[in-house]
Amino acid sequence: MRTPRSEAYATLSANVRGIVAMLAAVATFAVMDLSMKRLVETYPAIQVTFLRGVTSLPLLLAATGLLGRWGDLVPRRWTLHLVRGLLSVFVLWAFVYAVKLLSLGDAYAIFMSAPLVITALSVPMLGERVGWRRWLAVCVGLIGVLVILKPSGNNWISLGGLAALAASIGYAINALTIRILSRSDTADATIVWPLVILAAASGFIALPAWVPLRLEHAAWIATLGITGALAQHLMTYAFRRATPAVLAPLEYTALAWAMLFDYVVWATTPSLRMLAGAAIIVASGLYVFQRERRVAARHSATVGLQDPNAGKDFSQRRRVAEVGRTESNGEDNRTLGS
Repeated sequence: MRTPRSEAYATLSANVRGIVAMLAAVATFAVMDLSMKRLVETYPAIQVTFLRGVTSLPLLLAATGLLGRWGDLVPRRWTLHLVRGLLSVFVLWAFVYAVKLLSLGDAYAIFMSAPLVITALSVPMLGERVGWRRWLAVCVGLIGVLVILKPSGNNWISLGGLAALAASIGYAINALTIRILSRSDTADATIVWPLVILAAASGFIALPAWVPLRLEHAAWIATLGITGALAQHLMTYAFRRATPAVLAPLEYTALAWAMLFDYVVWATTPSLRMLAGAAIIVASGLYVFQRERRVAARHSATVGLQDPNAGKDFSQRRRVAEVGRTESNGEDNRTLGS
């Protein structure tokens, strides 16, 4: 017989496992982004985009086969999968181009505005209601982006900064399409098919200006594929064990890894402007996460008073939507990478 204490312990234990898996996933994704930055020093950004997709795809398919989940790959909404795949090409290309011109820390800091953009775009795309507090947090977070982009002097137009911002906006749109797809398609389908389209489309675009692969880069290419697939599975495991409200803020730990790699590999230290802008973005994002959790709890409590099962259903549907958003992190932003 399960007592309240045993249930609380089980929940705590599951959250701890989820947190550990999430931290490992973020670190693994950071290594993947390090690999992409190394490769883009030699190869065009679109070719690195192709390598990201084509190296991880076999590993993801192998894992699906080992788990006997081939049936989960059957798509139901081909049009949205196609849109996600093509959008993923742009998002990943823009992110790779950004890390080519910027430090990992700068690119990460700008890209981390994505949750704020998701909140803003959820209104026109999903018809969600966003209160004035979250709108204020979104505006403050975008001010943080402007701080990093240096809106003064000769550095106002930074191609790397604009590319990172474009990747952030594209990722937000992509994440919202996953919320729609989660109503009809499995998580495996929403991960694999856009990745197939990403690899095919980026490979076709990269072909005319293809740069022959060098043997000395084999380790970086292998790392790119292994870390991409491993991080995706770690993140999926994390969200099966813990709630999105617990895990989502942990994505910001990626910024610490980015600054560490910048220092160790390129001897680059973050500027005060970058740190200030990143602090504004992270604080705004954490506030939005907190507000979303409170709104969800309030809604569940209200609905639960009328129908306890309905409240439970709302929480489950919200969890599916949030898992979908973060799984796109594993495939786009991390298909993306960042």
